[in-house]
Amino acid sequence: MFLVKDICYDCFRIDPERRANLDIEHDLENQLRAALPGLTRTERQLASHILSHYPVAALGSITVLAKASQVSTPTVVRMVQKLGYKGYPDFQRRLRAEVGAMLVSPLAKHDRWAGGVPDTHILNRFAGAVMANLQATLGQIDPAEFDAVALLLADNSRRVFAMGGRITHSLADYFCSLMKVIRAEVTLLSDSSSTWPPALIDMRPGDVLLVFDIRRYENAVLQVAEMAHEQGAEVIVITDRWVSPAATFARHTLCCHIEAPSAWDSNVALMMLVETLMSAAQTLSWEHTAERMKRLETLYARTQFFRRHR
Repeated sequence: MFLVKDICYDCFRIDPERRANLDIEHDLENQLRAALPGLTRTERQLASHILSHYPVAALGSITVLAKASQVSTPTVVRMVQKLGYKGYPDFQRRLRAEVGAMLVSPLAKHDRWAGGVPDTHILNRFAGAVMANLQATLGQIDPAEFDAVALLLADNSRRVFAMGGRITHSLADYFCSLMKVIRAEVTLLSDSSSTWPPALIDMRPGDVLLVFDIRRYENAVLQVAEMAHEQGAEVIVITDRWVSPAATFARHTLCCHIEAPSAWDSNVALMMLVETLMSAAQTLSWEHTAERMKRLETLYARTQFFRRHR
């Protein structure tokens, strides 16, 4: 079986001092993300709300947080206790000590990067940010969860659907284009809402919906994830470190670091994850995939789709 350990981590190694600084700065965020699979549905709803509005959401009273998350105050208490805190006040003390990155507008985000950055070329600054994103993303992914996602995608008894938001729709398109080479019954959900009901009504229990959703999270993505979950589909969410609300309905959630010295977030870490998942799925079903690729090449040759080398 393909395991995430088969990836060359040395290519993305973080030095110990820098890793320690990252862990200190975002430890509470990491705790919440890591705890998601073991939480109840309402607790996951609460955790997703906190991560989506981190750190502001949990700086107020427990009553305000419960109301905003649409859960009860006992749910808040139970969740923070599962994280290892004595109660909500203890959780808040830790949060206030770790207040860091906040969701900001593209304009404000650009101003923050433009002020105080090293006096080097944008190529170096951007590459440095992207490499840090890759390092942080690889450092927080649970190999067991990665393998579980790869198994779902490689299972030919399940149909696979994929969708994204305004920007991430192109990632879903790319995923489907290559996944169709690996296996059959892969469908890209259009960004047109009129096409969703016909796709959802045919979605069977056990089918897989792969969702891409990064800040600013889209209501349409959340709605489709919820309806697919109600149909019995296995929902997989690839999101950012603040976690899309769609994760409330996900069996598996994979988080990526996306910040870059730009007015827009970077999708490089998401692309790395997509390509690694497809490589894993291909390895898991190689006998079937190899035969499928041979047949596909025969069809390409008959149609003369590609230019011949002279």
